[in-house]
Amino acid sequence: MRGGQSLAEALESCLAEWSERTGIAVETWALPATDVPSRVSRAVMATIDEALSNVELHSRARTVSIAVTVSKSGLRMTVSDNGQGFHTPGAGSGIARMRAAFTELGGSLTVNSVLGEGTTVTGVVPRRG
Repeated sequence: MRGGQSLAEALESCLAEWSERTGIAVETWALPATDVPSRVSRAVMATIDEALSNVELHSRARTVSIAVTVSKSGLRMTVSDNGQGFHTPGAGSGIARMRAAFTELGGSLTVNSVLGEGTTVTGVVPRRG
């Protein structure tokens, strides 16, 4: 993260800048209260950047909701929008990049989209030993 920022601090500034630039409201439901390993933080930031780019370019959403939580079992990230949704079989390279970032960490990423209702991206990274 920039200049020793925690993941929560980096997310707060990234989300505020993105919301101001795009005019799309961001609801932050949860941010990690504890330190997150740097490689996990980088994957989360890259995935959220990609998800927000998709929201901005394709979704026509008015609101995006973000939650990043850390528990004994690991990290969970959710990015949900109230946009137009899409047919997931045609998922593009951005979704492939997001999925690869979580797979590299031994985690997984799912994308659920309902036409007319929005899209939710959920990534999970299990805690290691």
